Amino acid sequence: MEIVNKKAKFDYFIEEEIEAGIVLVGTEIKSLRKGSADLKDTYVRIKNNEAYIINMYIAKYEEGNIFNHDERRERKLLLHKKEIRKLEELSKKDGYTLIPIRAYLKKNLAKISIGVCKGKKNYDKREAIKERDLKKLER
Repeated sequence: MEIVNKKAKFDYFIEEEIEAGIVLVGTEIKSLRKGSADLKDTYVRIKNNEAYIINMYIAKYEEGNIFNHDERRERKLLLHKKEIRKLEELSKKDGYTLIPIRAYLKKNLAKISIGVCKGKKNYDKREAIKERDLKKLER
């Protein structure tokens, strides 16, 4: 099971990647194992020296009960203080942002890969499309 943010590599230059744990409640882990999640339009925000993933979609678990989770709630990320300070420092640089690249399970623990990214301009995106089309033609 791996959920990938496909738009991240198209819209951003990924400078650095950091792995973080994610705090899940109730039936969220079951939905994540099932692959019912999406990283589209998500980002990471740091507030009060803690990292949170904003707007991550994890579908409600069908076999769950009335205590099911909110699908787009803020979820806390598990990082060391040193890593959080580093991410905060990097994100304050001009034009940089923190974008989740992929979510996966590692030894039955939910992990998320955070990229320190810089936005691409339109001409950069056109270049990426051109390269992708050339690779398709070579096959």
